[in-house]
Amino acid sequence: MSNFYSTQTVGSDGAEARRWHELLDRLLVAALTSTFLDRVLQIPSYRKAPLPASEIRRTAATSFAALIKSLRHDVDSAGMEAERLRIATEVGVSRARAGIPVESLMSAIRLDFSVLWSELTAQADEADAALLVRHAEIVWHVVDSYASQTQVIYMAEQQRILNEATAIRQGYVAAVFGPVNPTTEMLDRIANELGLHPDTPLDVTVAAGTEATQLRVVIAHAARRGSEIFTHPLGDALVAFWPVDERPGSAVHEAAEEIRHLRCGLVENVAGLPALASSARIAGDLASLISDRDKGALMLKRAWARIARMRLAEAGIPIAADVDTALARCGGAERERLVEAVRTYAVTGSVGAASEQLFCHRNTLMNRLRRFRELTGIDVMIPDQIARLVVAWS
Repeated sequence: MSNFYSTQTVGSDGAEARRWHELLDRLLVAALTSTFLDRVLQIPSYRKAPLPASEIRRTAATSFAALIKSLRHDVDSAGMEAERLRIATEVGVSRARAGIPVESLMSAIRLDFSVLWSELTAQADEADAALLVRHAEIVWHVVDSYASQTQVIYMAEQQRILNEATAIRQGYVAAVFGPVNPTTEMLDRIANELGLHPDTPLDVTVAAGTEATQLRVVIAHAARRGSEIFTHPLGDALVAFWPVDERPGSAVHEAAEEIRHLRCGLVENVAGLPALASSARIAGDLASLISDRDKGALMLKRAWARIARMRLAEAGIPIAADVDTALARCGGAERERLVEAVRTYAVTGSVGAASEQLFCHRNTLMNRLRRFRELTGIDVMIPDQIARLVVAWS
């Protein structure tokens, strides 16, 4: 972009540059995105694709914001090139995985130009005609560059999809997660095929739905930097695992950091391939237990109680029915105060700290805990008794 601008006479006049920036500032990403969404959903492949409209809207808004910024004369060209490449990677990967034909993808991206240009001309005055003519090529160049980047990444992801379905390596990976535990000899062969030692510490994650698509974007970023994250389909979810890499700045380390921000199940420092399948099952359970209050990856250290509750429920063991029945004997307000007192004490483990958090006197808190014991028979001062509540209320 810097070379492109330097070879043009566009923007050489300060007043013209300021006017151009005024027009760009009038462009509203939300309005552009809505217009784009209306048009792109007229494309049959987009209308029928298993891609939520919310996801199309999100990536469209991100794309328009980057394209508008790229059109400024004072832009950091290298930085914007990297930003557009990042967005192109996300769009290219997700559309390939959604089965959208490349022709439809290119039609959708080139809608960006018509939507941008229509809004620019709508915002301009008659006196801006020459200004628009001089900038038309730049607008087209920026959009076309973004389209080309997306197409290259899309084609690479399509090839990756084909490779996943046919490569012998995927067969070895599938053997790790098969119904029969691989023998030591088989694990050695698998490790050799993957370029690992059988005891290499691994991280494993499971993501479902749109999070699985985001996980594939992270994997694609790592692959572009020459590092492989191994994958295995698990129903509508995706298992991914990789050797632990603590080197800051490495592709795998940065990918792991991004994965920690996804809403997925994550088990870290697995003791090599022999423990991978069982750890992946735990990661899958964690992924299924993610709630609205979880903002990133769910790990055992934060969700062990939820796992325990799920296992007990699967075994048909009631864990809190008697507690709920006992608490039902008191009024709603009292019940709320008692549960709040127990929950806060369970988190802090200290009467003093809990009373401070609840803004009440120590004696008040002790009275509530005593009342809870009278109603339920559970003494929260005894660790194995309060552990039952921690699991039940997780």
